[in-house]
Amino acid sequence: MARQMLYSNRPQDALELVRLAQDGARDVAGPRVRAMLRTREAWALAALGRTSAFTRATEQARQDLGEAAPEQTEPHWIAYFDEAELAGTTGGRLLELARQDPRTHANRAGEEIRQALSQRGPEAGRSNALDRLGLAEVYFLGGDLSAGCQETHAALDVAERVQSGRVREGMAWLYSYTVGHGASRPVREARARLREQLAD
Repeated sequence: MARQMLYSNRPQDALELVRLAQDGARDVAGPRVRAMLRTREAWALAALGRTSAFTRATEQARQDLGEAAPEQTEPHWIAYFDEAELAGTTGGRLLELARQDPRTHANRAGEEIRQALSQRGPEAGRSNALDRLGLAEVYFLGGDLSAGCQETHAALDVAERVQSGRVREGMAWLYSYTVGHGASRPVREARARLREQLAD
């Protein structure tokens, strides 16, 4: 429910729902569940522009995940939440902050996304596609059009093998960065490829 509130641009409602979940799970949640809930809290805080609180929640998520051990029994559905997922989620939130303040947040967003990519396996197609789309946006935000175009192609290489509404949204968002640079051949090529895949 909190995720739906975030996608609906209702971060305060999302934060209240996450905190209800945290209160309800306080005595039974294992470290992975606690870490996941902290990232949802951090997501809502970032959307509210509360960057210091976002940073604190993210660090708490890292501490919680650091307590996870193979011998611990946690619900099967939380097995996906590992260091790569934490880095990718954190990078995505920092990217959202970077859209408002790229000088403060873009480099760190890139660091987290690259960490996620280095830790994910090839089976994580959707996550890899989202990470690479995010990294391409980081480069565009920083004014590195060459790297942005290169990463766009890398993202599309993965995205063309994935059926995902979120990946399509990411491609459409990235497309906006390629508009207004018509004189640059690499940007024109990246834009054309994005347009082609979005038309499929």
